Amino acid sequence: MTWEPSGKHLIAGEWVAAEATFRSEPAHGPAHAFSVGTVELVDRACRAAEAAFDAYSAKSREERAAFLDAIAEEIEARAAAITLIGTQETGLPEGRLNGERGRTTGQLKLFAEHIRKGAHLDLRVDAAQPERQPAPRPEIRLAQRPIGPVAVFGASNFPLAFSTAGGDTAAALAAGCPVVVKGHSAHPGTGEIVAQAVAAAVARTGMPAGVFSLIQGGRRDVGTALVTHPAIKAVGFTGSLAGGRALFDLCAQRPEPIPFFGELGSVNPMFLLPQAMAARAEQLGSGWAASLTMGAGQFCTNPGVAIVIDGADADRFRGAAKAALQEVGAQTMLTDGIASAYRDGVERFKVSNAVAPVLSNDSAGRSALPNLFETTGAAWLADHSLGEEVFGPLGLIVRVGSAAEMKELAAAFHGQLTATIHMDDGDLQAAQALLPVLERKAGRVLVNGYPTGVEVVDSMVHGGPYPASTNFGATSVGTLSIRRFLRPVAYQNFPAALLPQDLRN
Repeated sequence: MTWEPSGKHLIAGEWVAAEATFRSEPAHGPAHAFSVGTVELVDRACRAAEAAFDAYSAKSREERAAFLDAIAEEIEARAAAITLIGTQETGLPEGRLNGERGRTTGQLKLFAEHIRKGAHLDLRVDAAQPERQPAPRPEIRLAQRPIGPVAVFGASNFPLAFSTAGGDTAAALAAGCPVVVKGHSAHPGTGEIVAQAVAAAVARTGMPAGVFSLIQGGRRDVGTALVTHPAIKAVGFTGSLAGGRALFDLCAQRPEPIPFFGELGSVNPMFLLPQAMAARAEQLGSGWAASLTMGAGQFCTNPGVAIVIDGADADRFRGAAKAALQEVGAQTMLTDGIASAYRDGVERFKVSNAVAPVLSNDSAGRSALPNLFETTGAAWLADHSLGEEVFGPLGLIVRVGSAAEMKELAAAFHGQLTATIHMDDGDLQAAQALLPVLERKAGRVLVNGYPTGVEVVDSMVHGGPYPASTNFGATSVGTLSIRRFLRPVAYQNFPAALLPQDLRN
């Protein structure tokens, strides 16, 4: 299908223009004009979401599941147009966009099936004990209930899976919460066409119009107005540490503080144990290079740091990683701003006395070439800036003197989304010593794998201690993510007809 963006916002079923506009900055193809979000549009969307809440939260699980399925179907109906404008805006290859679209529709369908089963409700019943002494016990029933309208901020690095109808939106809608999305200005056309798919699903399934709105662009005042609006009861965010922390603080400072579920980034350290290195150092080096440069390193699970025990095996690992990285050509980054930040990060490493270059490349414009550095465990422990994320294909090898020093280094990491152990059978004792440390540092611990590639399944945790995310008990991927937008309510001594439908049997 052919498609041209209107450049408008979607506010409770109506496409609305604003006076000011901005132009998209595609990697290739035509630029388009889009209306700039305003505080007034935020208020209108949030009020509509609140007005829709009672009706939407009262929908049956089957009705909400059918709505999620309809969104997936409407997205797939626009597949060719989404891929075309998505590749133009982001520079991502067609295959990546098609795969990400499949992930987006797949998680919508997974969440639909999950809520059909009622698996998210955590239903509990304690029967009455009228004869109990010295006092009778009433019947008490518990269910998880939707919390209210949710604000979602689109991510720069996932135009589909973490944006307009991505994981946060799908989880909130599955929970029974209306959503107001602030689209990311890096891919506004992609955001608009996905919003059209959601609007079509709203009409198909008879959902209240205020269940979904999309506000494009806008300055800091738009984001501030969204997270501080009294109708908003939670926020989902994927982005930078600085931006996420600013929004987190705003949520905490509200007259009614609300939860801020922010995923803020990570360096995702890998710990390569001696027996595994002796057996396959070259394979590990080339495998790391492939994961490090996937998508130009623009994944929040990009494994940016490899910790190895110094020696000949470490040399083999470094040589293989360097050789593999030398074969990687320039890759287009998502935005000019991200490309500029990557160059700044590389420069910070180049001028540091704490690291030595292994592979040094100069990137230009919106393209990125990989860079590789190495340092010692002592230097890394003395300079914590080396543990700060550089968003892009930059790797750091940290050489330590022993397994004990490796454990000391692990304990010094801040919170991470992932941590990886590469091991063979002979490394079991060293791995057992590392694991209690890594469990406290990361939401997902891997053995003999690479963290790029986050499965959308029941068991996934995509989150971790701060600063990886702002709520270590939550995940932004997988069916458990729905729980973020629910809260437990106990119903004591209720007649059956007054109970929520899911608690009646």
